[in-house]
Amino acid sequence: MSNDQLHRYLFEDVSVRGELVKLDDTYQRILENQDFPAPVNALLGEMLAATSLLTATLKFNGSITVQLQGDGPVSLAVINGDHHQQLRGTARVKGEVKDDATLPEMMGKGQLIITIEPVDGERYQGIVGLESDNLQACLEDYFARSEQLMTRLWLRTGEHDGKPHAAGMMLQILPDGKGDNSDFEHLAQLTETIKNEELFSLSAKDVLYRLYHQEKVTLYPAQEVVFKCSCSRERSASAIAAIERSEVDKMVAEMGTIHLHCDYCGTDYAFDSVDVAAIFEQNADSSSQMQ
Repeated sequence: MSNDQLHRYLFEDVSVRGELVKLDDTYQRILENQDFPAPVNALLGEMLAATSLLTATLKFNGSITVQLQGDGPVSLAVINGDHHQQLRGTARVKGEVKDDATLPEMMGKGQLIITIEPVDGERYQGIVGLESDNLQACLEDYFARSEQLMTRLWLRTGEHDGKPHAAGMMLQILPDGKGDNSDFEHLAQLTETIKNEELFSLSAKDVLYRLYHQEKVTLYPAQEVVFKCSCSRERSASAIAAIERSEVDKMVAEMGTIHLHCDYCGTDYAFDSVDVAAIFEQNADSSSQMQ
């Protein structure tokens, strides 16, 4: 069984719920597909943990995309996850990133954009400025403004057993009106003491005992978290079909083969003149059948 799991838990005596996620293989899969500076890798790990935690709050089938945009050397960092806890992510780096770069130094002036897309229902997007020094504080600012529920996050990345790991925890007051701020702050102070090594190496049960052994906590069955990219040769062919045939033919004449690269998983899709002809023939057949 994979170590990549999301755990939900509930405090029995106070109106507060929690989540804990450990991301080993998923994080490593994202990093092995790309070559980013260490601070960008760490940022993607934090975003990965945050997106998993946020996706677990969905009360419907759908997806959440957590995206950072800015005018700094990192123009984009994005993680997408769905209710199945299938995650993927990438970044765009267009300038030098120092080894000790902070979030403002990487992103410059920018925005945090959270997009929620239900399978059935309307798309929702929330946007806040990147006004804090770290992603954790920016996300807490987002919750304070949009959700108006007391929420705290702990996002951690680092090396363990020679491999990169990401993990996170979240506490949120329940929207039942019974939550007490002092109870929430007490639990937040306990959670603040968690160490990276404990998050990366201990089981969820042991982490919760280490933090909350004087509290009554119900731990629910874990949900598997996996890396999954939605790209395919068929989707790439559809992207080509959306371009004017004359433009595509010109590209093939100049390059011989059209290459489409997926930034999320690193897969390359190649289409030569025969493939292109088949794409447009199939597209023409589909159009005539619809008429």
